[in-house]
Amino acid sequence: MDYGIFREFADSWGLLYLVIVWLGVLFSLFLPGAKKRAIDAAGIPLRDETLLDEDNKNE
Repeated sequence: MDYGIFREFADSWGLLYLVIVWLGVLFSLFLPGAKKRAIDAAGIPLRDETLLDEDNKNE
C-alpha cells in the first residue's frame, strides 16, 4: 500500500469515520443518565483508597 492510496482512503473515509465517532460521543453525552455515569467515572481514581493505604502499611 503506497502513500497515495493511503492518503486517498484517509481523506475520504477517515474523515467520515471521525465525524461519526464524534457524533456518537456527543450523542452519548446527552442521553438520560449520562450525568450519573460521568460522575461515577470521575470518581474511579478515588475508589478503594483504603485498600491502597493498607497495602502500603504492610510493606
